[in-house]
Amino acid sequence: MTIKRKYLNLFSAFRGLHFLLLSLFVLLGSSNLRAQATNTPEKEVITRILFVFDCSRSMLADWKGGDKKIHVAKRLLKETMDSLSTLKNLELALRVYGHQSFVPPQDCGDTKLEVPFGPDNFEKIKQKLDEIQAKGTTPIARSLEKADQDFTPCDNCRNIIILITDGIEACDEDPCAVSLMLQRRNIVLKPFVIGIGMEKSFTDVFKCIGNYFDASNEATFKYALSIVVNQALNKTTTQVNLLDMMDEPTETNVNMTFYDNKTKIIKYNYMHTLDGKGNPDTVYLDPLSKYRMVVHTIPQIVLKDIDIRSGRHNIIGVDAAQGDIIIKQGGAAAPKSKKYACIMRKQDEMETINVQNIDETVRYLVGKYDIEILSLPRVIIEDVKVTQSHTTTVYIPSPGLAVISGLSVGYGSVYEEKNNELIWVCNLSEVFTRESLSLQPGRYRVVFRAKVARKSLYTIEKKFKVESGKTVSVKLN
Repeated sequence: MTIKRKYLNLFSAFRGLHFLLLSLFVLLGSSNLRAQATNTPEKEVITRILFVFDCSRSMLADWKGGDKKIHVAKRLLKETMDSLSTLKNLELALRVYGHQSFVPPQDCGDTKLEVPFGPDNFEKIKQKLDEIQAKGTTPIARSLEKADQDFTPCDNCRNIIILITDGIEACDEDPCAVSLMLQRRNIVLKPFVIGIGMEKSFTDVFKCIGNYFDASNEATFKYALSIVVNQALNKTTTQVNLLDMMDEPTETNVNMTFYDNKTKIIKYNYMHTLDGKGNPDTVYLDPLSKYRMVVHTIPQIVLKDIDIRSGRHNIIGVDAAQGDIIIKQGGAAAPKSKKYACIMRKQDEMETINVQNIDETVRYLVGKYDIEILSLPRVIIEDVKVTQSHTTTVYIPSPGLAVISGLSVGYGSVYEEKNNELIWVCNLSEVFTRESLSLQPGRYRVVFRAKVARKSLYTIEKKFKVESGKTVSVKLN
């Protein structure tokens, strides 16, 4: 089905849509939309819509139905002003291009903010639409770039651009790059573009700017304009279901970061919460963007290309079943025993996902993990299983204490004896003659040569055994 026929069918199915939208807009006026760049729900948010209106010479062409494009666009945009005039927390502005200079010559600076943002300026916009005349060229990129100054700083505003045009960029600039810049700088949400009687080949050109709607005649333009304004104003809610092994949304209390899929900037952070009835709390995500969501479990969960449907309650399901791990030292308490750090990895993977301390309980996604405990020597425990809502306890022996002393400083190392091999554990200090080492239970050997001894023949070798909670003295003389 062609884009043209799709819009015509939709228009037939929604006769009288203008009157329905009037009622809908009145209802939407009482909605408390949340901010574009903040999660604070208490703030009254102002929606600011900048209409960028094409008044280039090509708009004087007749449209299907007999009237000129410029006349139809003006008339329907003025009707939209009437529809929006009853809404609260809404400000509009009008930027026009191609209306100040005749072509030829081509004036690529022919763009002007004719009506700045302000409350109740609907009549000013209608009056300005009556005054402007189609004359010049089509500087779309320059007009979008100027929008940077049109949207004055505002902490509780969501900024939207609606571009109405019948032609592509005429000044050898890149409107797609400008649009992306505005979004990355968090100046505007993804713009809307309504193409008036354009060739089908232009569709891909405008999709890179924003959400593109093709209007092949007056009827489809009216429909597209109403849909665009509806999406810009509609209240949309979302809940994230963090699912356990039974596909029930019982997991909670983790942060969720939402990135704009296109610009990569952080749009929202929400700490997941269950309400008083045990249901996931409702959050606000602006439907004008697609998102990449990161759920900050351990390890984290990433969902890409999340599309939020405007005007409805969206539900995002995430498999996030979790359990806990605690690592404890068993046996008798050792003198000066250390709270070792433990490196946590997914089974058979090398990436460190967390560093956990002894006696600390940490939540992980259900699965198997490998643990490397930074004791002396290091202890490797593999295939540790985490199950739903269960705490897995991992025990390691309590260390013993080896007190190594000599008559002079020198060069030496401690080795573990294992399977008839010496495995390096640590080096001895070169500046102290005495040091205490917390070592895991086992058999060890120290190899040492004093600095003053100039021959390998004077190497000292001592064997010793370490037991949990006990101290062993090793004398290097």
